[in-house]
Amino acid sequence: MPVHPSPAIQKAREAVAGRLGEIRRDAGISGRELAVRCGWSESKSSRIENARTPPSDADIRAWCRACDADSEAPDLIAANRQSADAHVQWRQLQRSGLRKLQESTGDLYRQTRMFRIYVSDVIPGFLQTPRYAAALLSSIADFRGTPNDVSDAVAARMKRNAVLSHGAHRFSFVLEESVLRYRVCSAETMAAQLGHLLGVMDLPNVAVGIIPFAAQRTVWPMPTFTIFDDTRVHADTLDTASTLTEPSQVDLYARAFDRLSQRAARGAAARSLVAGALAYLG
Repeated sequence: MPVHPSPAIQKAREAVAGRLGEIRRDAGISGRELAVRCGWSESKSSRIENARTPPSDADIRAWCRACDADSEAPDLIAANRQSADAHVQWRQLQRSGLRKLQESTGDLYRQTRMFRIYVSDVIPGFLQTPRYAAALLSSIADFRGTPNDVSDAVAARMKRNAVLSHGAHRFSFVLEESVLRYRVCSAETMAAQLGHLLGVMDLPNVAVGIIPFAAQRTVWPMPTFTIFDDTRVHADTLDTASTLTEPSQVDLYARAFDRLSQRAARGAAARSLVAGALAYLG
């Protein structure tokens, strides 16, 4: 059974196609003339412009060159790759289960030197205990209807997370206080998870900030995202994990992270929030 892109991914594809159409019209040429200049059929131009066929990098370069708009190509290529990557991730999750999704980011994690992670829902994957991860991933597999390979997925996540203990990698986490309170597992597992969080906060390459419920906001709570160095963002939504690489997008998330960080409690104040969540468990 074919796997179709989610509405969000299809919308991203349509945005790329729409921009290509605008570039052609601004150049004052027809779809037929574009096809002649690019050396392909008129039907191919139509399929690309109507988002029926995703263009390749070479297609986008040829299109922009034909319209004397070469400067537009890099951002369009980045946007097109984002929609393709997101579709691959979602298709992989549907077909192959959670383990391969964990393994797919291994190289990226090893290559990244500075991670900035904001979470508003659950303990971030880097900081999860195996039991907490198992409870969370079991819920995801059940909700998504994916193959149940939770044990293998947890093992892959723990292996991937080994970068946390390597001094060459630096981590800055900003958590909403709600993360400490949401129950995705038993009280016993949550208590162990919060204890683990306190231990991780002692690592010299890890900074953890927690935004208290009572903090006055300058930036609203938002879905989880991770910034890899200054080149890439993974932003989670219900239907996909988007990969963003356009410089303007990365800069937007970096500014959001900085604003969120300004309201985060750190050091003893952050530990007090974790201790309060532990006490709440009883």
